[in-house]
Amino acid sequence: QKNSCVLPEDLKNFYLMTDGFQMTWSVKTDDTPMPLGSMVINSVSKLCRLGGSSMYTLPSAPTLADLEDDTDEEGNGDKLEKPHFDSRSLIFELDPCNGNGKVCLVYKHAEPVISPDTEIWFLDRALYWHFLTKTFTAYYRLLITHLGLPEWQYAFTSYGVSPQAKQWFNMYKPITINTALLSEEADSFVNKLDPNKIFKSKNKTPVLKKKTPSQTLGFQKSQTSVTSAKSSSLAGNSSRK
Repeated sequence: QKNSCVLPEDLKNFYLMTDGFQMTWSVKTDDTPMPLGSMVINSVSKLCRLGGSSMYTLPSAPTLADLEDDTDEEGNGDKLEKPHFDSRSLIFELDPCNGNGKVCLVYKHAEPVISPDTEIWFLDRALYWHFLTKTFTAYYRLLITHLGLPEWQYAFTSYGVSPQAKQWFNMYKPITINTALLSEEADSFVNKLDPNKIFKSKNKTPVLKKKTPSQTLGFQKSQTSVTSAKSSSLAGNSSRK
């Protein structure tokens, strides 16, 4: 009522169920828990509007609306109309993203009548807009799918996540961070092992070594000496008898 706009149906149902959402999880390094994932949906009281107040306390201080530039379309690779900080759009903060940007609920057409159609956009720290989803439900699914990993929203920008965040993605969401690889090679993550080849029985035939001439002569000599020794022992036995 304060902003003369109606919440989208899916977001309204979410707030009727719970007034906001916050879930964090940690990893243990050297037996010390380290906070890593963070999933946040601001409560209704923290659903603050952006662009309506001055950045400073001075009367003539600049506002976000002063940064408007219709020719600036950076970060809008899908050719969608970006939100505006002035009266043309109404922007509300859904997630402060731990200071890495802001996920915003955007009413793109506020003049002359506020349109009930909303979209979810990501505002990075350089104040560039990046489109995320058409509905809150789709954004909520993205939030859960990415486990609230640090800077996951930057995966939907042209410059991507930082190297440090990419390491966490490779550990907990390797397929998500390698979406380009999936689109190029659909079978890159498919097990291609052939069980028939793995468990195939192999009958090994013994290899016969060929005897060299020297080994043959040595064997014949040894047989001759053994035969002579046997004959001499037999002769001794007969003389004794």
